[in-house]
Amino acid sequence: MSVRKKLRALLSDPELLVLPGAYDGLSARIIEAQGFKGVLAGGYAGIGSMLAEPDIGQSNMRDYAEHYARICGAVQLPVSVDADTGFGEVHNVRQTVRAFEAAGVAALTISDQVFPNRCGYLPGKQVVPVEQMLAKIKSAVDARRDQDLIIVGRTDCASILGFDEAIDRCHLFLEAGADMVKPMGADKLDDIERLVREVKSPIQATMSQAAGVHRTTFAQLQERGVAAVGLPSIALFAAARAVTDVLMQIKRDKSLAGIVSHVLPLDDYYKLVGLEAAWSREQKLIEEARALVDRFKARE
Repeated sequence: MSVRKKLRALLSDPELLVLPGAYDGLSARIIEAQGFKGVLAGGYAGIGSMLAEPDIGQSNMRDYAEHYARICGAVQLPVSVDADTGFGEVHNVRQTVRAFEAAGVAALTISDQVFPNRCGYLPGKQVVPVEQMLAKIKSAVDARRDQDLIIVGRTDCASILGFDEAIDRCHLFLEAGADMVKPMGADKLDDIERLVREVKSPIQATMSQAAGVHRTTFAQLQERGVAAVGLPSIALFAAARAVTDVLMQIKRDKSLAGIVSHVLPLDDYYKLVGLEAAWSREQKLIEEARALVDRFKARE
């Protein structure tokens, strides 16, 4: 089963799908090693890891396509990604879908924000007229070569035009051909209940560190029929905290003795990155090459 078919199946499963956010290939591999069934990769974590900057729309489609391709290549799991606004109008959206599809993503989310996109939890957002967004969704649906690629329509209008408008846009996104919808800012349980009740689409909740402290539990989301929950910045913040703590301790103690228990053992790291498999593959290829030379010489 392809990763795209797998993601569709997971979203229709009654069990809540938990999607931790990866910021690079290694963090995606760790997510896979811990037994999660899917990976989320978005602009917030991507910009943080690539540029050490906030997510305020300063990257471009090609950078993201390469970034997502590395993440997809590191795991066998479905990877759901953020495509910002599609990086322009309908023609740009078409190129974005083709590039991200080639990168191997299982799902991509397009926002109705004004280009350039910024983190949904930052102030200063603006949204485009709904007709403009509907044209982008239609362009995305038309551009995909694999019909199992999931197109998600995201609206950021709840904090600008109100939650009723966000619900209306969700309905229109689905009518335009989106497979799923994602209204940003629907973080309260009452809003989530309304979404599940009124919108005929799998609903993915978001728990981002950028939104502050989360008191909603996974159990509460599953009880309300939510299909998935994304944790887009969890690995980024965990890594930043861990690296900061270790380096502070080294600077303070002027020694490595105190940080041994805070870093991954070398053997565990090699297992994570597949060193043994790489050595075995290399040795196998060398032996096959030598056998080929021997057969050639035997024919002389």
